[in-house]
Amino acid sequence: MTSLPMPQVRPTGLPDTFGRVATDLRVSVTDRCNLRCTYCMPAEGLPWLPKPEMLSDAELLRVIGIFVGLGVRQVRLTGGEPLLRRSLVEVVAGIAQMSPRPQIAMTTNGVGLDRLAAPLADAGLDRVNVSLDTIDPAEFQVLTRRDRFADVEKGLKAAANAGLTPVKVNAVAMRGVNDHSVADVLQWCLDRGYSLRFIEQMPLDAQHSWERTEMVTADELRQRLSERFTLTPLPSAERGSAPAELFLVNGGPQTVGVIASVTAPFCAACDRVRLTADGQVRNCLFAQGEVDLRGPLRDGASDEELAELVRGEMWRKARGHGIGKPDFHQPDRPMSAIGG
Repeated sequence: MTSLPMPQVRPTGLPDTFGRVATDLRVSVTDRCNLRCTYCMPAEGLPWLPKPEMLSDAELLRVIGIFVGLGVRQVRLTGGEPLLRRSLVEVVAGIAQMSPRPQIAMTTNGVGLDRLAAPLADAGLDRVNVSLDTIDPAEFQVLTRRDRFADVEKGLKAAANAGLTPVKVNAVAMRGVNDHSVADVLQWCLDRGYSLRFIEQMPLDAQHSWERTEMVTADELRQRLSERFTLTPLPSAERGSAPAELFLVNGGPQTVGVIASVTAPFCAACDRVRLTADGQVRNCLFAQGEVDLRGPLRDGASDEELAELVRGEMWRKARGHGIGKPDFHQPDRPMSAIGG
């Protein structure tokens, strides 16, 4: 398909050539992480970005403000592990002061959330997603190479107490690793009032060792869960651009979500754009290219000049991520450097 040129009259918002409009900004505030999950990075970790290459708080807030001016309605803070950014509370407060005020969410591994949940909520954080793949402390230590399960539990409780509800839990099932316990994870979340979302494992590991044949599919997850629970699909009309297919559990009201990022991608309804910690804009999690905002920003570019760079990058967004196609290439950056 021939790419369409950028319109001479600038469109409002952040459209692409397939009629999608980006309204959800994912911001990586750091590439650092305090866990070493086996499906994400090697045991020794990765080379972290030098601090001078990362956007300062003022730069980060300026760029986020430009996105908000371009129609972004939700800002999700990610990492690496976002709680490792010492100024995170101040960044949240700065976003909350923007007009129009976007919804502010965060995806975290939960380590340290027990200390920061209340300050973040007070600063303006609206919601939190905690990544947790197992409820078995020993299995958690093997998966993350860290003995921090108790800390994650404390973080989840603190988030609920701080009103960051519904507290969502993101889990990735891996064949032969933790796929045997998916029903246990769901029951654990139901008992505590957390909203669970299972996500198919995607090719975003630093080791580039992902194999589709080893991935636990959404269909398999539903089968495993249905052995213990009655799952009733919610009407697809209620899904909108949300990636999760939701199911009532045992008649409700509690639900479980399954995100089939690989086997049933939601690219046609995608409304996301990403900003990395070093100021690069990515129009897709699996994009092979990105546009630099940090350089122009530090060279004195105006807000409109930066906005024009963002518009151009979104206009180039591909129809889909292409996983499974012969020409698919895993991004050079791993998930920890892109932001979830």
